[in-house]
Amino acid sequence: ITSPLLSVTLLVSFGSSMLYGYNLAVVNSPAVHIKQFYNATWSQRYGHGLGPGSLTLFYSLTVSIFALGGLVGSLLVGMLVDRYGRNGTLIRSTLLVLLAGGFMGFSRELGSPEMVIIGRSFTGLHSGICLSVVPLYLGEIAPKNLRGFLGLVPSIFICLGVFFAQVLGLPELLGKDRFWPLFLSVVVIPASLQLLLLHCFPESPRYLLIERNDICGATRALCRFLGTSDIQDVIEEMKEEQQSLSSVEMVSVWQLLRDRSVRWQTLSVVVVNAGMQLSGIDAIWFYTNTIFENAGIPVSQVPYTTVGTGAIEVVAGLIGCFTIEKLGRRPLIITGFCTMGICSAGITVSLLLQTTLPWMRYVSVACVVGIIAGFCVGPAGVPFLMTAELFTQSHRPAAYIVGGSLNWLCNFTIGFIFPFLQMSTGAFCYLVFCGVCLLVALYVYLIIPETKNKTFMEISHIFA
Repeated sequence: ITSPLLSVTLLVSFGSSMLYGYNLAVVNSPAVHIKQFYNATWSQRYGHGLGPGSLTLFYSLTVSIFALGGLVGSLLVGMLVDRYGRNGTLIRSTLLVLLAGGFMGFSRELGSPEMVIIGRSFTGLHSGICLSVVPLYLGEIAPKNLRGFLGLVPSIFICLGVFFAQVLGLPELLGKDRFWPLFLSVVVIPASLQLLLLHCFPESPRYLLIERNDICGATRALCRFLGTSDIQDVIEEMKEEQQSLSSVEMVSVWQLLRDRSVRWQTLSVVVVNAGMQLSGIDAIWFYTNTIFENAGIPVSQVPYTTVGTGAIEVVAGLIGCFTIEKLGRRPLIITGFCTMGICSAGITVSLLLQTTLPWMRYVSVACVVGIIAGFCVGPAGVPFLMTAELFTQSHRPAAYIVGGSLNWLCNFTIGFIFPFLQMSTGAFCYLVFCGVCLLVALYVYLIIPETKNKTFMEISHIFA
């Protein structure tokens, strides 16, 4: 691994992927303060406060609008990476974060809940773009023996983003009522760093050679990333892929869905990306404090319990990152989904028994930790890595649009309906997540082959 390769991986993971994790969890601890702000503003405007149902709806919109922005961003990926390249798209997308930070940071001063919602939608738009473009960029610049390791580095930073949001949300730091606008707008710091430094690194060599036919530019980029001038084998492999695609234009989403030659790859992307969000992990991240309160954890201890789960999350992400090249993609993702399914069932059982067995509240916490750890070991990053690996250059952007759209659509669905699902079904809502996780694990076991240390053309031939 070379210094430029590691540096650009850490930079885009810190400036883009980490913001996704941060924005997932940032609305968790200041929920009470944001609701009070909404209620007070409504009273000033209309002379009466919001009812409990209306306040829940308003706050659910604030949480889930992030996913709607992400859905729009994922739909723009194909057009953006074709026009600006992978590196260029990431640079331009940081401007969305700076705009969002301004909206959310000044929302209370201007007495505008709408600015919080607009800011959340812009952060979602940025995350929707970057959640697809970062693994696409890293998957194309990494040599095949490092593709798994570098592909999971962003998932570690997603976990770090969640952890930082949990730590900064403690009452001793930015968890106070007066600090929540600053808490929401901290995202401008990593984005600014990426904006300043990312232009120092070259564009994806595969993009330059295969899509732009810029052999000189691709050669310079490869020499920079790989730290050697002995790159002829890599150039020949890319030329072989370019030749095989010479009669094929970049396919659209509709063409991808109709293409029978990649039917199983497309179905695999659909199942794994939808399953990742419907596994219940977003319910855990969005509403961790509420879940722990319902489990009987004292309110004063909830923020610190949440931070503890975040620390375990980072450790689990590191384990996944450093074992993926040894164990492969399939074992990690199957183990992760099975662990999440079993722990989801465990939450249901512990919540049902905690009235008669008070110690079951700790089982609930252990199961939440198990879900987070299982997710970070495999499902957090492997689906995005697999999307890059299962398709050749002509189909890859469309595949990321399909996977990203489903990812965000399911994210929005869970973020919006979970509070109402929890009110109507109680502890049994977690059994839905259990079923989803176990079905996805079964699909991966039966259908998806191992892609470790294989070129994109070899993987395509395996499916064929």
